[in-house]
Amino acid sequence: MTGVRCMLMRGGTSKGAYFLAEDLPADPAARDDLLLRIMGTPDPRQIDGLGGAQPVTSKVAIVAKATGADHDVDYLFLQLGVEEPTVSDRQTCGNLLAGVGQFAVERGLVPAGAERTTVRVRLLNTGSIAVASFATPGGEVDYRGETAISGVPGTAAPVELDFTGTEGSVCGSLLPTGHVRDEVGGIEVSCVDNGMPVVVARARDFGITGYEPAEELGANGELAGRIDALRVEAGKLMGLGDVRGSSIPKTTLVAAPRDGGAICTRTFIPVKPHPSIGVLGGVSVVTALLLDGAVGHELLEAGGGPVQIEHPSGKLAVAIEFEESRVRRSTVIRTARKLFDGTVFPRS
Repeated sequence: MTGVRCMLMRGGTSKGAYFLAEDLPADPAARDDLLLRIMGTPDPRQIDGLGGAQPVTSKVAIVAKATGADHDVDYLFLQLGVEEPTVSDRQTCGNLLAGVGQFAVERGLVPAGAERTTVRVRLLNTGSIAVASFATPGGEVDYRGETAISGVPGTAAPVELDFTGTEGSVCGSLLPTGHVRDEVGGIEVSCVDNGMPVVVARARDFGITGYEPAEELGANGELAGRIDALRVEAGKLMGLGDVRGSSIPKTTLVAAPRDGGAICTRTFIPVKPHPSIGVLGGVSVVTALLLDGAVGHELLEAGGGPVQIEHPSGKLAVAIEFEESRVRRSTVIRTARKLFDGTVFPRS
């Protein structure tokens, strides 16, 4: 009944519980059992825990002092189920990553700079390293700012996230199937892993426009069944094995932009519509669409600068730098905010 030290943070368009690794059991099974009880899983409302009754609010970040010289902290992401008592480390989360650097400073793992702080974060789920840069005027994290991101009310301080070495971080290669374009169950797809395994398909091939609200898509049981069948078969082609019960690969359906962006998207995790789009999911989708011959490449209306992804809540800007045929760097601007810092008491 002594509880566990925890910080609840909004990172990007997600919300999660942040813990120091030393405050949790070292044994993964004991750790996962504790986290399920903290989040209130299994329960569709997660009424007896911190979870918010949807995948984007049933997340955990575990942070520790670096174990290597090339980074400052280690970050393990865990996706907890809502209705099912599942805990998965098969993917990382770029949205919660937006709060890892600030959390590390708040917990004394990294010293704050006088004006700005840069934290090198090793993503334990994938092995890649991301660099987070944020404001620390007077040596303290300042979450206030004028940056707005779609899907989050109000404004906050910007966090610049730079990703390198994310090609094939989960599947082993940028194009896990070995092809830019494949056919799965009669549907043309492009399967890409640039930090997040994603299956890209055209919305019209599923009999939808790609502009429907997430709530409408979520009520379409037939669509959910088709999405699940597609990703299960694609998962095998991508070398992920049996992905039933797993949140990866993500599926993103694309359509021509209609709100000033470069592409319109609807993303499913694994079959529930995402209210926006994940950071690394967005990075992988843009990477796919920039490849000649990829599904949806002909729909992309990209000029110079970052690619603006339209999603149900607004837009996400993603910049991809290629060096010959390889991805050199990806950059995304997010915001984060500390919501609560204290002690959480798990269900017994």
